[in-house]
Amino acid sequence: MIYSYALIAILVFAVSGWILSFATRHYSHVDSMWSLFMAITGCVTAMFVTDLSLRALLVLAAVTLWALRLSLFLTWRNWGKEDHRYETIRQNNEPHFWFKSLYIIFAFQAILAWLISYPIYSAVSSQATLQWLDYAGLAIFLVGLYWEVVADWQLMRFRAQPDHQNAVLNTGLWRYSRHPNYFGEALIWWGFALMAAADGDVFIWFSPVVMTFLLLKFSGVSLMEQTIHHRRPGYSEYVATTNAFIPGLPKGKQPDHG
Repeated sequence: MIYSYALIAILVFAVSGWILSFATRHYSHVDSMWSLFMAITGCVTAMFVTDLSLRALLVLAAVTLWALRLSLFLTWRNWGKEDHRYETIRQNNEPHFWFKSLYIIFAFQAILAWLISYPIYSAVSSQATLQWLDYAGLAIFLVGLYWEVVADWQLMRFRAQPDHQNAVLNTGLWRYSRHPNYFGEALIWWGFALMAAADGDVFIWFSPVVMTFLLLKFSGVSLMEQTIHHRRPGYSEYVATTNAFIPGLPKGKQPDHG
């Protein structure tokens, strides 16, 4: 029942984002809402748990830190412009996209986020004593957060240079993976799942499996690389020498693009 209350709160927040799109005529702000959907699950669950465990407090702190950081970063990155993905979705779903966007963009992402956030609910509501899995999960979460934050910062700094407009970043964490930020995001959700594993609920594993699939095949690596070859000369060489997702040593000599 508590988990259902979280869905209601998330859907209310999603509708507020849909209403905001009437004024902005943009939809990219749903990206900033995505991580907050997950945090809402944790906060709503905590409201109905009378005695929060140490695990619950750790998970609440972790999901809040991750959610706020990612939301603020994406808000700053997308400020005043529309992501080309949403422009394409709009063009493919006219007429009356103003209404269709409610379920195509906002409700869809809200429900998906609610399903993926199940380990947050499970961990916050759990009364099991801390185990080694919790410490392993927290460590994996911290590594993932570091990987995501540093990768985002390196890419932001790289793109801020005028002469890098069409260049390929292949230094720092981007030397070892073409999408280190997505790899970090996947680690974060495997970490949350481990921190929820003490109760033996098998449904928690749906979250990291689905998130990893989405990052690899749906909204992450696969989608990003459909057009990047045309926008950034030299990316094909980068693909030939650098792992797509899991970090590894470069294969051969990397081209000097950044």
